[in-house]
Amino acid sequence: MAEAAQTISDHIHKMLDDLTRAERQLALSVLENYPASGLGPLTALAKDADVSVPTVARMVQKLGYKGYPEFQAALREELKAKVKTPIAKHDTWAEAAPSGHILNRFTEAVIENIRLTLGQIDPTAFDQACDLIADADRHLFIVGGRITHTLAEYLFLHMQVIRPHVTHVQSTSNTWPHYLLNAKEGDVFVIFDVRRYENNTLKLAELAHERGAKIVLMTDQWRSPVHQVATVCLSNRIVVPSAWDSATTMMLLLETMISSVQTLNWTQTKARIEGLEDMFDQTKLFRKFT
Repeated sequence: MAEAAQTISDHIHKMLDDLTRAERQLALSVLENYPASGLGPLTALAKDADVSVPTVARMVQKLGYKGYPEFQAALREELKAKVKTPIAKHDTWAEAAPSGHILNRFTEAVIENIRLTLGQIDPTAFDQACDLIADADRHLFIVGGRITHTLAEYLFLHMQVIRPHVTHVQSTSNTWPHYLLNAKEGDVFVIFDVRRYENNTLKLAELAHERGAKIVLMTDQWRSPVHQVATVCLSNRIVVPSAWDSATTMMLLLETMISSVQTLNWTQTKARIEGLEDMFDQTKLFRKFT
């Protein structure tokens, strides 16, 4: 049986790279609507994932279960454990709203995403990412996608202040190959890529890797194909009751990363902030009340 300290979802994530194509397709289907996807009949799961019944049976055994009934029993135990150990002492987050109100349902999903993400993040890998980003001897390239470009811009804005040699690259732009001309061995690319993974982003990552660059990947729980060439991969849970995925957990990691890099570079960062504030004063960018 799977380790008690891990959820079945956790175990599946660790196995992804070792699965066959059909098994990986099944695993991603299970994770897409976890845990509800595994609570129905075996044949229904196989049909939803567009794989054979024997593929489901093999996958269940690889997870450490004797058969599908035992696998389902473990899923049900996970659900019971969630009921026994609520995230908060209060029944609702927005006390004026019913427990089923979107304010509460969405908040519960986000907090669960944070809990699961932090439970899986390797602190050593996170520190390695921060060290690479903080190293001012390495040119830093920041790449966002169609939706994640907002996160990339947020990181870029802060890194501009914290350290020199920072470039913001739009992966959707047809000019991004021009940026690669300046990339050299040891430079760092921070790449944001969540489902639906973008072909431009993958190609950019592959070419940067070929040039000897280090890649820090910010992705979702299913992991972008970019992870195959990434030096550090930081996965985030993103599913919420919405037609769109949530960026809250990724923003939490991002702001923690900014804080860490700022601390690592504080002497240089302090001098840059002082110079920037002086320019703000001269240009009267901000209103003063004293």
